[in-house]
Amino acid sequence: MRPEAQIKRPKRPIHGILLLNKPRGFTSNAVLQKVKRLFQAEKAGHTGTLDPLAEGLLPVCLGEATKFSAYQLEADKGYRAQICLGVTTTTGDVEGDVLHSSPVSVNVSFIHDVMAAFVGEIMQVPPMYSALKVRGKPLYAYARAGEEIVRQPRKVHIRRIRVLKFDSPQLEIEVRCSAGTYIRTLAEDIGIRLGCGGAHLTGLTRLSSGGFQLEDAVDLAMLETLTLAERDPLLLPMDALVTHLPKLVVDAAGVQALSYGRQFMTTLATSVTGICRAYDGEKFAGLVERTAEGLVVPRRLMHHPDST
Repeated sequence: MRPEAQIKRPKRPIHGILLLNKPRGFTSNAVLQKVKRLFQAEKAGHTGTLDPLAEGLLPVCLGEATKFSAYQLEADKGYRAQICLGVTTTTGDVEGDVLHSSPVSVNVSFIHDVMAAFVGEIMQVPPMYSALKVRGKPLYAYARAGEEIVRQPRKVHIRRIRVLKFDSPQLEIEVRCSAGTYIRTLAEDIGIRLGCGGAHLTGLTRLSSGGFQLEDAVDLAMLETLTLAERDPLLLPMDALVTHLPKLVVDAAGVQALSYGRQFMTTLATSVTGICRAYDGEKFAGLVERTAEGLVVPRRLMHHPDST
């Protein structure tokens, strides 16, 4: 007897940002799809991939919030990383095969000196086991096929590194860095600089993304126990993604122009220029660009300004 077809739940035009604590062992896309189903959302996207090995903060954008996700993709990130010194692997983390092992003979004082040398602007070569795309394919696809791709070094910025614990050969650090920084590459480079022949990542937790913090995130397991009515209040408003941008309150004529996606002149007494958060009173209308002459140009506008 053929089983009954599964009833599809209707999709909702729900809008907002969920701060999710991604569990280890899941891809970012897998948890994204689960969150999308739990909220019955029409549209969803995340703000920066975490490897299956990694856990921690993953802001998930629902509905109209996906329009502004790029501002979190470009935001600084904070991590806590566990590193095994002296052992290199094929993937740069604990999930790869061991390539080489070397003895570790370093002290905490030397580690602090080496950490200081990484703070600031540095060059990184993206790892082969990464989602960075070359010719339309992620690098990890080439790596799994046994093909090595030449990667160009990229500038990243390490804002801060703090040693949390050292129990040779295990090292635990906290890092604040620019978007695009590969922590597994940083771990390998630290091992080389320490004279250990390299290192690999054994654990990674994202602690922050822009102004968002892990302690404010909800666990996926807990989210699954809630009803739809209990989940919705967990969403942050969409302008939470762009609070670092200046605020511009638009007058009635400007609101009408924005509703048609048109640019307009404003004589509002403000020195705000560049990309701004535009508001109709207290309602977030989207992003605009204001010139020094007072011309306001729509950039990314909301279609549902009354939504969450």
